[in-house]
Amino acid sequence: MAYIVDLRSDTVTKPTKAMKHAMVNSALGDDVYGEDPTVNALESKVATLLGKQAALFVPSGTMANLIAAMVHCNKRGSEAFAGHLSHIYKYEQGGVSHLGGVLLSTLQNKPDGTFDLQELERRIRGTDLHEPVSTLVCIENTHNVCGGKVLPLEWVDQLGEVCARHGLALHMDGARLLDASAYLQEPPSRLVQHCDSVSLCFSKGLSAPVGSALVGSYHFIEQARRLRKMLGGGMRQAGVLAAAAVIALDEVAPQLHYSHKRARVLATTIQGLSLKSFNVDVDGQHTNIVLVRLAERSAITADVVLQRLAQVSLAETQGDCKTSNDEGVIVKAVCFNSKTIRFTLHHDIDDEDLWIAIMKIIYVFKELDAANPIQ
Repeated sequence: MAYIVDLRSDTVTKPTKAMKHAMVNSALGDDVYGEDPTVNALESKVATLLGKQAALFVPSGTMANLIAAMVHCNKRGSEAFAGHLSHIYKYEQGGVSHLGGVLLSTLQNKPDGTFDLQELERRIRGTDLHEPVSTLVCIENTHNVCGGKVLPLEWVDQLGEVCARHGLALHMDGARLLDASAYLQEPPSRLVQHCDSVSLCFSKGLSAPVGSALVGSYHFIEQARRLRKMLGGGMRQAGVLAAAAVIALDEVAPQLHYSHKRARVLATTIQGLSLKSFNVDVDGQHTNIVLVRLAERSAITADVVLQRLAQVSLAETQGDCKTSNDEGVIVKAVCFNSKTIRFTLHHDIDDEDLWIAIMKIIYVFKELDAANPIQ
């Protein structure tokens, strides 16, 4: 079989040996009754880490974001703002509208994941009885579709001031918040000090199999706990899962910078090929996500690239792309659109995997670039 390097997402990781040991040996209780000691320990740990009063363990980041919006926008018809490239808007099926009765209005994301704060202020509504009441602003850090960008601290501080001035709640989709913390070399509590609520994912980059945390004030989490139950997220002996999340925070989170370094090596290598059809913004490379942009005038599409990366030609097995088993290499990635490919580095990719993937990517990119010259 071909050697597979899976760079589709940092969610494809497997639990570490320490996680498996902790899961088997975790102290358990019924979490719906608040009696699972491992879940309670995790929630306390996350709340302290983010400088908030309390936390709630939930099955997924999507549920965490949905609950946050439903707590903050507890009157149907309330308005929440989010970036037009945000995960909440693009990848959560409009759940805050469908299930929460929240009008989700978008602000144009800039390439760095921010949006115009003056535009936000201009669009705040609620004084006219014909309008919905603007209640919530949602941000994402790191920003997935913008290439794992870390939101500038100064901008988040300014946004916090805007929200406070207008009485808006501020929620951070911090699925990859610890990546942002590692990049800025700032404690995660500093990054969320202006946020009323934060979601943090344990299965994105941290190798835990399942779970996210929702963090906020005691009152916020009390309301969130009720909504978690309503949405079917009340788990019983959930310490089996929480145990892995504790290990993720203690042992995997401190190693996130290694994935960042490997991502930068990949980005720099691709850009260094000086191919006309493929481009990477190396200067904007922040964390573990590498976006490869295809030239608009090129006939190459992202789907074509992904299909070719998943194939092994006879020439490859005899050349630079072969592995020790001589079966060739397959690299998995995802496409954001017809001209954008995403590679995501993670804990299960070591230096050897990286260089094997780079050899395959170089081979395929050069082959496609030569076969599709830009006039």
